[in-house]
Amino acid sequence: MASGPQFRLLGPMEVRLDGSAVVLRAGKHRALLAALLLRPNRVVPVTELVEHVWGHAPPARTRGTLQTYVMRLRAALGDPSLIQTAADGYRMRVDPLSVDAHRFADAAARGRLAATADDLVTARKAFAEALELWRGPVLSDVPSETLHSEHAPRLTELLMTVHEQRIDVELALGNHADLVPELFALTRDHPLRERFWAQLMLALYRSSRQAEALEAFRQLDRTLDEQLGIDPSEELRSLHQAILVGAPELAAPVVSREPERAQVSPMRLPDDIADFTGRAWHVERISGLITGGAVPIVTLAGQPGVGKTTLAVHAAHLLKDRFPDGQLYVDLRGYALGPPADEIDVLSRFLRALGVPPDEIPPDADEQSTMLRSLLSGRRMLLVLDNASAPDQVRPLLPGTASCRVIVTSRDDLRGLIAMNGARTVPVDVFGPAESAALLEKLLGPGDHAELAQRCGHLPLALRVAAAYLAGRGDVTISGSPIELAHAALPPAPQRLFRLLSLVPGPDFTPEAASALADVDAEGLLTVLAIAKLVVAAGPGRYRFHDELVRYAAALREEWDSPAEQEVAWTALLNHYLRGVERCAELLYPGIVRLPTSASGPAPRISTPAEALAWLDAERPNLIAAIRAAAEHGPAPMAWQLADALRGYLWIGQHVGEWLATAHHGLLAAQASAHRPAEAAMHANLGTLYLRLGEYARSVEHHDHAIELYRELGDKDAEASVLNNLSLVHRRSGELGAAKDALVRCLEMLRSADSISTGLYNLGQLAVELGEIDAAVDHFAQALALAPNADSHTYLGMALRLRGRVDEARAHLDRALEIGNVPAGEAEALENLAALELASGDTEAAVSLASRALSLVGDGGDQQVATSVRITLGEIRCARSEFDDAVALFDQALTTARRIGYGSGEVRALIGLAVVWRDLSRDADACEVKARAAADEAVRRSAELGLRALENRARDLN
Repeated sequence: MASGPQFRLLGPMEVRLDGSAVVLRAGKHRALLAALLLRPNRVVPVTELVEHVWGHAPPARTRGTLQTYVMRLRAALGDPSLIQTAADGYRMRVDPLSVDAHRFADAAARGRLAATADDLVTARKAFAEALELWRGPVLSDVPSETLHSEHAPRLTELLMTVHEQRIDVELALGNHADLVPELFALTRDHPLRERFWAQLMLALYRSSRQAEALEAFRQLDRTLDEQLGIDPSEELRSLHQAILVGAPELAAPVVSREPERAQVSPMRLPDDIADFTGRAWHVERISGLITGGAVPIVTLAGQPGVGKTTLAVHAAHLLKDRFPDGQLYVDLRGYALGPPADEIDVLSRFLRALGVPPDEIPPDADEQSTMLRSLLSGRRMLLVLDNASAPDQVRPLLPGTASCRVIVTSRDDLRGLIAMNGARTVPVDVFGPAESAALLEKLLGPGDHAELAQRCGHLPLALRVAAAYLAGRGDVTISGSPIELAHAALPPAPQRLFRLLSLVPGPDFTPEAASALADVDAEGLLTVLAIAKLVVAAGPGRYRFHDELVRYAAALREEWDSPAEQEVAWTALLNHYLRGVERCAELLYPGIVRLPTSASGPAPRISTPAEALAWLDAERPNLIAAIRAAAEHGPAPMAWQLADALRGYLWIGQHVGEWLATAHHGLLAAQASAHRPAEAAMHANLGTLYLRLGEYARSVEHHDHAIELYRELGDKDAEASVLNNLSLVHRRSGELGAAKDALVRCLEMLRSADSISTGLYNLGQLAVELGEIDAAVDHFAQALALAPNADSHTYLGMALRLRGRVDEARAHLDRALEIGNVPAGEAEALENLAALELASGDTEAAVSLASRALSLVGDGGDQQVATSVRITLGEIRCARSEFDDAVALFDQALTTARRIGYGSGEVRALIGLAVVWRDLSRDADACEVKARAAADEAVRRSAELGLRALENRARDLN
């Protein structure tokens, strides 16, 4: 994050402190500072510093003079701790991103990462951010020959590379015409850099300026011959030849460009409390620092119970108008008894709040952090990071732009954020007497409360607990710790619940969870605890602990409750979570085979799929924390049972980061317990996850582990199930032969008619992709004989349609609709009927049928089926000469197919685009270029995926 003191080396040296420029008039001081900044947080030996500052003519008292220069630099920078003395040199303690040279390298790396992932819009922004940092030649006013020779060439070369990579991105986005003037300037300024000439030639050619592209090559040829006596590279000569013949591969790529994601302005702050009292100086100080322009991070530091969270939330509400793009809040649980908030979970929540679709969130924390910085770039947002225990807990969440500001609360001053991120600390102490009196008057009414405030140590948490204790008690006074007195005043039942609630590993709990934990009806008891201010209502039907109170409750639990009693309560809580997840699984994904569980007793009151999804969404942080705690502290079976039961929900919601974490915790617990069935299930779980992520090699590795374990266990049903999934991995990666082998092995093990028919469906679909239509008809016919349901009729009807047996196909598809099916199944039957009508020439009926199919799945339904339906509807629109509609449908299908890894759908959409561009009559040359490009890409992808039938269709187009 570019924050705190700012240093600029990409041009004349600039130093800014608190928004003001610091002028270093002595050239040797600038050389010394530059040498330290180019290697931040690392010791630079004295010998190197001497060489950088004085070259080959050091002064007589070298070390003493260097010490003097360091002393003067420290004074100029205003913070002696920035330059630290080490045994053999000096170290500059700064955030590397406060130095423009390192910020440039960071933005360049983010651009390359986004470009590699085909996220061209993000890549363009990152590269532009990198290039904007350059103000002239690097270190232009730093008089150091060694620094220039060591660092200037490296940084300048990286600058040229970023220019090249950004232009590649712009070319991929179809912006070739806009690039031509810039490329003329770059080739003029860097006449020997062949990559710029290649990009200029391509941009000119794509802008219908073929003659100028050929002339650019001749100019480069002359320049290289005159200055170096060499010929252009083989790459340039090949490009020249391709331009001469108008090679189709030079056409602008077919890019399905979705509009840039609309900005979402999340408002995620907790509610401000109605009786906020005092802290006028603090509110003014926070507001001044946050809006003053120089301080990106404000840390509120103080002891537990002093009201840091309340203050941070109150100040953030007051500042909402200054940050119109939204606010984000998270409790990092840095001081909780259980694990702190999971980094991946927090980053995922922030990304979702900013509008990122779940399936676009990467599973890796570093990639998520990079995506977060990219999304926050240029926005005016406020982040509140509550209860941070260390700088490293905060840094992945920091924005990379000065327009976003951050409020952090912590018991410590987090000096690492001060030194490296430019944070300012606002200490938060106990109330003053006037503030204590004002709060107690609000809570208890007018009166002399000075003695009570003093007994509470003017601590806001203690004052609130004391006021709750005294309310309605007449002349009772406080004579000890308010928290201890409040607890002591409780009846035994809420006392016991208070103690046992400290076992909850997650951020909050419901009355149902509390009831399971303590084996009581906890709703009324929680009300008692909330009135006493010993728990806090966190929302409708949810409660949480203050960190200090949970520690007090845990201490009481260890003192009063035996280990056996605690174990019973802990296991009961896990059992509650497991029964809840199982109930949701029954409603949301009943067809997914799960491990047998040890859960017993009634499940939470969940009646519908919507209620199940809402319950899982609300409990997700608690469930993840429970899986981790069970894996680390036992009982281990609960870890893998919860992870296994939860995987269907994590798949549906595309919570890939949480899925990865829970699966790994489950696997470690199974391995530690040497529980082979659970270990196999967790490997299968991870195999499915890596399939979802497109990491096919890792998916195969985990599937192979699962198959080996199930074979050892003699569990043929489970082994067959994994083989079936493995076949899908091979299909997605283009290894159709391996996919067929896996399916054949799977079928040999299946026993029930339903499972055999499912295996035959998959084998039939694979045969269709391989172009083996007769085999597909046989497989689907066998499946129908075993399980005469709607899907059986649909798939056989599809194969018969492809074989040209129209009447038989129509009979099976009509029968599928008569039987009825889930929306996706009905849509598949309608799509195939639409294709039949198209083949017969009745495009009106075809449109009607395909439109009905799309209405069933187009809005949030099965996206693979929706993609196929859009392609068929696009083919119908094309046949009706409704070309613009057809292009839109094929574009949308192509985008979705690529996003979900639907290879055959991708190729079919490309073929559709090739056909529609070929048939368009306007601007014939441009359309022909687009048609060739789409057809060539269809040939390449179908060959890559082993889709022989589609490859033949694509080749026929050429």
